[in-house]
Amino acid sequence: MSSLTSTAMFVAPLLALLVIWAIIVPVFEINPRIFPSVGMVGSAAMDSIRDGTLIWHIGASLMRVGLGTIIGVVLAVPLGIAMGVSPGVSAFLTPLFRFFSVLAGIAWIPIATLWFGYGFGAIIFVIVNAVFFVVAYNTLLGVSTIPRSLRNAAASLGAGRWAILTQVLLPGALPNIVTGIRTGLGFAWRGLIAAEMIATNVGLGYMLFVARDFYRTEVIVLGMIIIGSIWLLIDRMLLVPLERATIERWGLVRRA
Repeated sequence: MSSLTSTAMFVAPLLALLVIWAIIVPVFEINPRIFPSVGMVGSAAMDSIRDGTLIWHIGASLMRVGLGTIIGVVLAVPLGIAMGVSPGVSAFLTPLFRFFSVLAGIAWIPIATLWFGYGFGAIIFVIVNAVFFVVAYNTLLGVSTIPRSLRNAAASLGAGRWAILTQVLLPGALPNIVTGIRTGLGFAWRGLIAAEMIATNVGLGYMLFVARDFYRTEVIVLGMIIIGSIWLLIDRMLLVPLERATIERWGLVRRA
């Protein structure tokens, strides 16, 4: 399947939804306070681009989710490797991981605002939480799938701990790590929007929250469209190619 055909198939359902929306709202004369028309949302988009607020909100949200994801990955990968190579560490931490993985992300918002106040720190904490457990668990799975005989063979050939880590464990676990990052970033994006509704005065979540107070449904729908579109772009243009390249690089699949 060509890239053009693939892109067309991906975009077609979104265009169909847009057409249905453009038809239904005027035909049924839906009150704009309940749901806006396509034209109202387009006008809201142009206004927010002209005054710079939309770019400001998008930039703030992307910066937070990027920083929080990086911190979460940097903390999670070493711990996941440690759990993968040490049965004792894994046995001790697995119950804690199962407990906290349910709470990761949005559930931490109330206490995060008590610890860090309303602002940057609380939001970053929520994002790190959303990413950390998913990436650590996937790293553990990746390391666990590496045959112990392969590690022993590397050691018998004179590889030290650092060489085994960088040449055996990390490459072998990398496909799972990338999958964990893709999943964790999805959780982080949702957690970010929820946290911004409560703990800050700038960002896409904040934009939605303020628009609700003034019954500006066109801004709310605009924000929803932007949130979904940004995630689709991140996933399709960055995460999917990265995941595909990783599994192809390490021989899990072959390029057609």
